[in-house]
Amino acid sequence: MTADPPAGLSAALSDLAADRALLGRTSTAERVAAILRERIAQGSFPPGTRLSEERICGALGVSRNTLREAFRLLTHERLLVHRLNRGTFVRVLTDTDIVDIYRVRRLVECAALRGLGEPPYDAAEVRAAVTAGEKAAADGDWQECSTANIRFHQALAGLAGSARTDEMMRGVLAELRLAFHIMGDLRRFHEPYLTRNQELVRALETGRKAAAEQLLAAYLDDSLRQLLEAYPQEHPAER
Repeated sequence: MTADPPAGLSAALSDLAADRALLGRTSTAERVAAILRERIAQGSFPPGTRLSEERICGALGVSRNTLREAFRLLTHERLLVHRLNRGTFVRVLTDTDIVDIYRVRRLVECAALRGLGEPPYDAAEVRAAVTAGEKAAADGDWQECSTANIRFHQALAGLAGSARTDEMMRGVLAELRLAFHIMGDLRRFHEPYLTRNQELVRALETGRKAAAEQLLAAYLDDSLRQLLEAYPQEHPAER
């Protein structure tokens, strides 16, 4: 007999069932992985959550083989972890993981700005993310503000004009979101960076790429320090 899932997980599974229509006639592991990736990014399945094969297969109407392949894809992306004889869980980041993620971010994002040619620079996507973050903050929606900030940094990396860099940054930033899902006060962490985002995008819009890179390097260093200070010392147990 399988125990009933907790209320929050039950709601997440109901939402997942609504995603079944997205699979259409091409029910592939990649499509299943994309749906689960988005739900994990939204926090529907928080870090430490055990993903029930039976319930997710039922919600999406897919086979166990398809789901297991999707799990393998997301494990490779470091969003899930498989425990022998226990199952598959949404990954819980350690402090070491967070430091490594920021190391990669600094290498990629700063290099994207350093590699810009002569101005003017097309900062439209960066500006759009800043505007979205400010609107979310004004509405008091700090989860959406966090999402907009992720888009802001994805857009900065996108200035490199590299599909491979874009793909890598999507994975890195998706992994970083796992940390945000177990932080208590998103407003305290994100609100100070709204002003810094404005400063950075203005530097780009006025053609000052060296200044933008310096702002970004200091920004990432401060962000890492503050995230580690705010990150719970006792991480959630796998459940």
